[in-house]
Amino acid sequence: MAFRSVLSVTGADHSDQDVRTAASLCAEVGAYLSVLVMSPPPLIMPSPLLGDGIPEWPGQRAQAIARLDKRFRQIERFSQDMARLETTSREIQKQLRAMRLCYDVDTHYCDQASVGDAVRQRALCNDLTIVGPALLNDINLGPLVINGSLFDTGKPVLVVPEGAEATLSPRRVLVGWDSRVEASRSVREALHLLAGAEKVRVALVDPEATCTGNGTEPGADIAALSH
Repeated sequence: MAFRSVLSVTGADHSDQDVRTAASLCAEVGAYLSVLVMSPPPLIMPSPLLGDGIPEWPGQRAQAIARLDKRFRQIERFSQDMARLETTSREIQKQLRAMRLCYDVDTHYCDQASVGDAVRQRALCNDLTIVGPALLNDINLGPLVINGSLFDTGKPVLVVPEGAEATLSPRRVLVGWDSRVEASRSVREALHLLAGAEKVRVALVDPEATCTGNGTEPGADIAALSH
């Protein structure tokens, strides 16, 4: 299947490198680009309550002031995060308009536990998710995005490390094959990539022999198909 829509997830504090990478790939194949800008908020702990629902007032005035100061800084952080999300969104839209792409840009502010589900919902509506260098190096956001877009959807994900040249028209392709359903579906959905490649290599991982009765080696079927 050809990639007609691509999802790019980026952090509000990331550079525009990941979005530029996704945009160039969309321009390469004429795909629609959907950008999701995320900023997980800091954890805000509620004040402890007594049995009757009245906030527990600390015995000492210094402790009360410290708690109020901490709450104020959390609220201030929230305002700054929202402003950064909007600024990043406007900058990305300006950049994409100049590239004359079909696109949409959305922002999402949620807790860490909800990041994967927010990404999953959008990944299900797109053919491919791009994970660029900035997101890949973000130890807080990156793993959550990969889990939500790949393991929770079964949709393809293209990981682009720092220094790599991304393309949706590769000349050389490596296929990992173990004769299971997941590998078969991956090959089926990537047939347009395999057909356009100059060379396709098949790596066998715990393969099972094909039940053809002609004594062929494991993986011979997929190797013939890749040719």
